[in-house]
Amino acid sequence: MAMQVSSGQSGGRRGRRRRRNAPMSEINVTPFVDVMLVLLIIFMVAAPLLTVGVPIDLPETRAKALEGDTEPITISVNSAGEIFIQDTPIALDEVVPKLEAIASNGYEERIYVRGDQDADYGTMMKLMGRINAAGFKRLGLVTLEERDS
Repeated sequence: MAMQVSSGQSGGRRGRRRRRNAPMSEINVTPFVDVMLVLLIIFMVAAPLLTVGVPIDLPETRAKALEGDTEPITISVNSAGEIFIQDTPIALDEVVPKLEAIASNGYEERIYVRGDQDADYGTMMKLMGRINAAGFKRLGLVTLEERDS
């Protein structure tokens, strides 16, 4: 009778089993790319929705953008003359007490005023006058960058 001696190189059971369970040295990036493309599409769709929730048709100007490191308080006035602090509607008489309550930097807090281009000029001036008279000096008007037409 003859016996077969396996050296582990090829032909034996152990050699085949080792190759089958050997760790894979290749990385399959296709699922990673698929996930990244789906995330990219989601963020492209969601990014415009992350702006302040009050729909305002801002006027255009050539002024440069302001730079800052903290999130300012945003006050919006829509075309109907309604006033909003962030997304919350508020009466004109309640604006200053509400600002004093939420301003973390006191009177040095940056306040951005967003006014619809069809908003009443008098309402805008009353709002800004009351904010300024209360002691808030860092007011800014938000506009869109002017496009060449």
